Amino acid sequence: MERWGKRICCYRELPSTNTEARRLAEAGAPEGTVVLAAKQTAGRGRRGRNWTSGENAGLWFSLVLRPDIPAGRSSALTLAAALAVTRAISRITGLHPRIKWPNDIVLGGKKVCGILTEQSAQANAVKYIIAGIGINVRSQEFSKEFAEHATSLAEQGAEPFLEGALLMAVLEEFEDCYVRYLKTQDLELLLAEYNGCLVNRDRPVRVLDPAGAYEGIARGVNRRGELLVEREDGIVPVSSGEVSVRGIYGYV
Repeated sequence: MERWGKRICCYRELPSTNTEARRLAEAGAPEGTVVLAAKQTAGRGRRGRNWTSGENAGLWFSLVLRPDIPAGRSSALTLAAALAVTRAISRITGLHPRIKWPNDIVLGGKKVCGILTEQSAQANAVKYIIAGIGINVRSQEFSKEFAEHATSLAEQGAEPFLEGALLMAVLEEFEDCYVRYLKTQDLELLLAEYNGCLVNRDRPVRVLDPAGAYEGIARGVNRRGELLVEREDGIVPVSSGEVSVRGIYGYV
């Protein structure tokens, strides 16, 4: 695999780097293409939420991925991306971020990075995946919805650094995690490291399941990236949905 970051498409402003990366992927952009914007006017998070991405306030970028895997094996890739970002932030800033399952990066109990992966599949095979990453670097005015739950690297005590160095660190760490992921098409080779970074682990959690909310103790994730929640009736694997961690984002 060629080293990532050879093709970086830079924009002063975009509605969404994921949308532009998808356009480029449909036009044949090779794997490893990076779409970077100084500002997003319509950044998106999980479940259609808005993502605040002010001009030069952070790193807002998306990667074009073309893994040769079945569509049903791609869900854990977003967890591998979270691990890569955690590694890169620690390496560049010296801070010690943790992961809130599945892919939020947290510092001081608040969210400092969000990751949104979107897939295009054909005949049950992945055509391409777009991995969008937003890292809050400097202080910015967050929307009312997120003001109490969001933070930035600067607010958490990071010394000044070159954002380009953080970007390249993320790309390098992501390539390593991606290669390991592709060898088994799951988290087998990253499992111990991911669980070691998981802020949910061995803590009370509340799962908002469509069939009814329940509480338990998170015991880490399995190879498929499912969160294992221990209840009185046994271990329940959680593959999707909202999971609140006591002490994080205001859940008490």
